[in-house]
Amino acid sequence: MEVPSYIALSRLVAQSRALEVTATNMANANTPGFKAERTLFSDWLSKQAGADAPHGGRTVSYVQDRATYRDQGAGPVQHTGNPFDLALGGDGYFSVDTPRGPRLTRAGRFAPMADGRLGDAEGNALLDTAGQPIRIGAADGRITVSADGTISSENGRIGKIGVVHPSDPMRVTAEGARTYRADTDTAPVAQPQVVQGAVEDSNVQPVLEMTRMMADLREFQFTTQFVQGEADRQQAAIDKLTQRKA
Repeated sequence: MEVPSYIALSRLVAQSRALEVTATNMANANTPGFKAERTLFSDWLSKQAGADAPHGGRTVSYVQDRATYRDQGAGPVQHTGNPFDLALGGDGYFSVDTPRGPRLTRAGRFAPMADGRLGDAEGNALLDTAGQPIRIGAADGRITVSADGTISSENGRIGKIGVVHPSDPMRVTAEGARTYRADTDTAPVAQPQVVQGAVEDSNVQPVLEMTRMMADLREFQFTTQFVQGEADRQQAAIDKLTQRKA
């Protein structure tokens, strides 16, 4: 197989990855707090060391799947009226306690659990600024949450919700569709913007993702046709050479 086919195959691998990422985004268009993924491709230059390029020759450029990153744009806020639904109007993440340790989330659909802890849809407890689970007492009937995350009832202050942000927002790894693992240090957000009675929706725009998927699919099909055409050309050349020898 010649160099053009290898270059085309590198493009196919990249387009396959792009289609996979776009499909994941579309599948989570209705997942609260979901952040869309984006792919980053770059050229991988192949140059033979210690040799002069032939006349008219150029550096061979392959497609490299460089990285996948998160779109940090905020999703639309949907007001629900549920006092335990919380959204973040600005920077940061809620911190929840999972079996794998503390994790980050923007999915603010919380509810009291059987033991009084305030938990998310997967049963992970919402943590306060000290890293401890927030508990709602049986006598706490009217829950209010201020913009800075202070949670109170008619009986007084219950605690303060911990809102943190990673030092490098791009170094977070998704664990499922709602929680993220910070691969770097986190710090409290100085002025959190907690909105009670609301939930942040996914920042995925379905129409945009569908358009992107159609474009990626056309690129994939075009490159596949090129690979097939190159294979047919090589086979035709082999057949002609074989006939001449015969």
